[in-house]
Amino acid sequence: MRNISLIFRRVAKSVALVAILSMATLFVQAQDIKEGESLFKADCSACHGVDRAVIGPALKGVSERHDEAWLISWIQNSQALIASGDEAAIKLFEEHNKLMMPAFPTLSEDNIRNILAYVEDASKPAPAAAAGAEGAAGQSAGASGDVSNFMFGGLVVVLIIAFLVILVLNRVIRTLDRIILKSRIDIAEGEEGEDEGGESSGKVFVDKLKKLSRNKKLVFFVVLGIVALLSTAGWNVMWNVGVHEGYQPVQPIKFSHQLHAGVNQIDCQYCHSGAATSKNASIPSLNVCMNCHNHVTASEKYNGEVSPEIQKIYNAIDWDPDTRTYGTDTKPIEWIRIHNLPDLAYFNHSQHVTVAGIECQRCHGPVETMAEVYQYSPLTMKWCIECHKETEVNSKDNAYYDQLIAAHDQLKSGEKITAAVLGGIECGKCHY
Repeated sequence: MRNISLIFRRVAKSVALVAILSMATLFVQAQDIKEGESLFKADCSACHGVDRAVIGPALKGVSERHDEAWLISWIQNSQALIASGDEAAIKLFEEHNKLMMPAFPTLSEDNIRNILAYVEDASKPAPAAAAGAEGAAGQSAGASGDVSNFMFGGLVVVLIIAFLVILVLNRVIRTLDRIILKSRIDIAEGEEGEDEGGESSGKVFVDKLKKLSRNKKLVFFVVLGIVALLSTAGWNVMWNVGVHEGYQPVQPIKFSHQLHAGVNQIDCQYCHSGAATSKNASIPSLNVCMNCHNHVTASEKYNGEVSPEIQKIYNAIDWDPDTRTYGTDTKPIEWIRIHNLPDLAYFNHSQHVTVAGIECQRCHGPVETMAEVYQYSPLTMKWCIECHKETEVNSKDNAYYDQLIAAHDQLKSGEKITAAVLGGIECGKCHY
């Protein structure tokens, strides 16, 4: 009988393990597609649609048109793939009017696979809906929720089946244990002792706890699980200290980057002119705003009155739109800083924008789609280091590197060079 009990225990453990693995697989699949959808909306939706072309082509069926390894290389650095002479890359580049796709070196191979999984999932046709308004609504709901509902339903079914199987096997095991116990103990004495003792349910529960506490393996795994849980929670809390990803404060003026950079396609450096020439991108002064809003008042949307947000600009610089004159009662706009690095970190915008040719969206995200700007990237040291490891240096026809290359050639030829040749007398080397 003991052997039968052990067999059933092993079967129960196997079934439980299979159920857990099945649930984990479903969760991971759902999580991958969900993560892919988030990454697609953040990095891809500005230029691509699943079923329609935007700036770039529609992505439906892209996994069938190209190999996965090729797609990963193309998305991470399309310029390098074109420069390598890859025929498919050159053909794609020429078919779309030689529009250069920005590089995404911060996307890992798993990130790209998740995006492709989302595109493939979103490309699936929606189930046929019934005629009428209810049918149209059902079709719309099905297109967005079928995958998650299917996975959720499958997860529930697996949970129910696993629970029922474990419950049945557990009852069988208890029955077998009871039979083995009865074969060793005198039933009559046991029942008589139980009647005389009159033990309460509380005492029985305490006795069971004591019995469990004597199980060293059980105590060890419980303590280990608690330590692992607390360690993980503590690590996550400490790891995210000072990380403000998603920070979105309310600004004194509701300036919409979606309207200015997206709809009106105003270049970032028109307002943030310091990004190309200095360490700081600079906050645009109000006279830059007045270059347009001297005439643009959005009065057609406010019954002939000046827009309340534009009026805040006029109030700050004491501008009278009726007499078109400036007063002397000026006051600054108190913008709230969003991207704020610690003092120990030195970041130079011109080094990245002008020398490296990195687009603003690489760090700040798709600002042209943001009605209200938020911190898109974590701005952690790990995030910066990963970008520096993956980004290739383009020194060809780059004036910044001409001096370094010339110094390198001098060293190779045996000539002596001074620190000044390498920029050792630049002000910023000492006066930080």
